[in-house]
Amino acid sequence: MRRTVFSEDHEAFRATLRDFIAKEVTPHYEQWERQGYVPKDFYLKLGELGIFGMEVPEEYGGAGITDIRYDAILLEEQNRAAVTFGGGGVHAALCLGYLLKYATEEQKHRWLPQHMSGETMYAIAMTEPGTGSDLAGMVTRAELSADGTHYVLNGAKTFITGGAQADRVLVVCRTSPAPEDNRRLGLTILNVDAHAEGFAVGRKLEKIGQKATDTAELSFTDVKVPVEDLLGEEGKAFFYLTDNLVKERLVIGIGAVASAWAAIEFARDYTKERLVFGKPVASFQNTKFVLAECAAEAEAAQALVDKSLQLYDTGEVSSADAAKVKVFCTEVAGRVIDKCLQLHGGYGYMLEYPIARLYASTRISRIYGGTNEVQKSVIAKDLGL
Repeated sequence: MRRTVFSEDHEAFRATLRDFIAKEVTPHYEQWERQGYVPKDFYLKLGELGIFGMEVPEEYGGAGITDIRYDAILLEEQNRAAVTFGGGGVHAALCLGYLLKYATEEQKHRWLPQHMSGETMYAIAMTEPGTGSDLAGMVTRAELSADGTHYVLNGAKTFITGGAQADRVLVVCRTSPAPEDNRRLGLTILNVDAHAEGFAVGRKLEKIGQKATDTAELSFTDVKVPVEDLLGEEGKAFFYLTDNLVKERLVIGIGAVASAWAAIEFARDYTKERLVFGKPVASFQNTKFVLAECAAEAEAAQALVDKSLQLYDTGEVSSADAAKVKVFCTEVAGRVIDKCLQLHGGYGYMLEYPIARLYASTRISRIYGGTNEVQKSVIAKDLGL
């Protein structure tokens, strides 16, 4: 089905990005996976390409393009090649949104230039050991010093994407006790210098997928954070997170659909070439029917994504809408990629084939950004249940 959401400018960007991935990512990706992270100089190349500055207003040196369709193209082209940009996705698609919405003018002029260039890489630290998707249950705390010049941060975070390489981390912490009737109050975001005394990177976590993206545990022991690095208002973090999670969940859904289409292409190409009993696997009715089912599911998920792309920039996508996109698209991707891997036979289980990377890397999409069970609760609440 012909897509109508992209203009000529979008497709020109897609062509540039596809060429960049072919030259700067694919030849090195196996090495990045083996070492467990993307080299820092690659982020500088993304900065030079303008990836990190697209949404930044022109007065701060960016392109001033507020169009989520460019995020979609970034995800689609990475998945098409079965690669990722490491922590660059969180840095650009998630952390930047917080800086643009909640930073003061002084902070924007101080933080955005190095964010755009890739010199200062960002991560965001929400999840804590034992709390998972329960954001209101976090216990990492920051206390204001007696002279009011800095916060003293203590606690720990886990599953932090890009955390091992980050230069700054947006740390969500508790700055005041939560009232019994509203656990969401009292949370604050601090923009923490990862090189500050007391800031420590713990284990670099071994994952089953997305191996080129470092994921780490972080700990804070009496870390001093200047009050000038408070992001937004004290105590308002939960509401900031809820607002920004709409885009995060849409992005996850967009990436999931892109993964599903990539899997279909990989399976189609493989089954055309692979011979069984002297015939291409693609010639068997089972193969045709399986790929037909996959294409129909992916098309339905694509329609949901494209509708959200049309409505997001006008503010017409609600938390429940984003939850529906995430649940439906990630579940479709899981089913489609599993079927496409099966069509590869034993080779589908080998990491030298991109379908294996997609299978392992896409599984997390039903977990991060709030588990799909959490999304179902959001949808149910929207239904008045």
